[in-house]
Amino acid sequence: MTPSPSGFEQDIQRVYRKKMKGLADEISSDVHGNTVAVLNPKGSIRVMLAGHCDQIGFMVTHIDERGYIYFKAIGGIDPTVVPGTHLKILTEKGELPAIIGYKPIHLVDRSDRGKKLDLDDLWVDIGAENGKEAKKLVSVGDPIVYQPQLTKLGKHQISGPGLDDRVGLYVVSEAMRLVAKEIKGKKSFPVALFGVSTVQEEIGLRGARTSCYGVDPDVGIAVDVTHATDNPGANPKKVGDVRLGAGPTIARGANVNPVLEGILKSAARKKKIPYQTLSAPRATGTDANAMQISRDGVATALIGLPNRYMHTQVEVCDTRDLDAAAELIAATVMEIKTKTSFIPS
Repeated sequence: MTPSPSGFEQDIQRVYRKKMKGLADEISSDVHGNTVAVLNPKGSIRVMLAGHCDQIGFMVTHIDERGYIYFKAIGGIDPTVVPGTHLKILTEKGELPAIIGYKPIHLVDRSDRGKKLDLDDLWVDIGAENGKEAKKLVSVGDPIVYQPQLTKLGKHQISGPGLDDRVGLYVVSEAMRLVAKEIKGKKSFPVALFGVSTVQEEIGLRGARTSCYGVDPDVGIAVDVTHATDNPGANPKKVGDVRLGAGPTIARGANVNPVLEGILKSAARKKKIPYQTLSAPRATGTDANAMQISRDGVATALIGLPNRYMHTQVEVCDTRDLDAAAELIAATVMEIKTKTSFIPS
């Protein structure tokens, strides 16, 4: 999320390490902050699974004499959904609760109502008496994130900030667990499986670039969220018909190796795992993009987890899609053989 691993990212990495402990043969972190868990490291075919642990947020840019804090966005944020948000500032001394303030509707001139809102029109309030007190607690450059929360909706849906891409990282770790269970007791397994928790995806796929260069995989599968269009604010004509609960998406297009795409779909049919097809005519804004063009090229695929209200505080995903994605990836990994060629015919 930030130019160096933030406290938030480090917390997620600790959770990932804890889940991988006892499953992976090796766990390591690199200088960039990526965490890499490896199953069967001596396998001849190197497969990398990537889910990014960072999320959108803000960074402190100025503290005024009254103690109010001003900020810039980290990643893509729509200013119209930000006012009234509960936050936490990640300071050197620990987490500090905060809120985003804006003028009440009563004080907005009628001529200004409905006009475009900019982040510069907003401020962060920590309850400081003045600037001197605020500067003792907060420093310029401190990252700010939405206050974590998780709400269950209906039978299968969850809502909260940062599901992009905590749910993807969950799928990577769960796929690793399923593969570890499957290969237990097997004398030979051709795949060295790397589950990578990548950093800084939201500001340019940076963690995927460095970790993929280090892992040097033959195959890379990125797991990220994708726009669900089963709600009144989305247009299937623009991004496709994608529904929560109908399974993960398998992307088709320039960023996807057609052989790997075929193995994914074959595994889905064989295991009766539901999936949806997503068109991706250009390089995607995901870790799959960075992996595909690493070194002399990687056979990549992109698994999408349908997500409503992306990059807001109330992103919504369906737990059935998460479990199906993990099963799909694990089944695909088990289909990869030593003789498998990913060179398109």
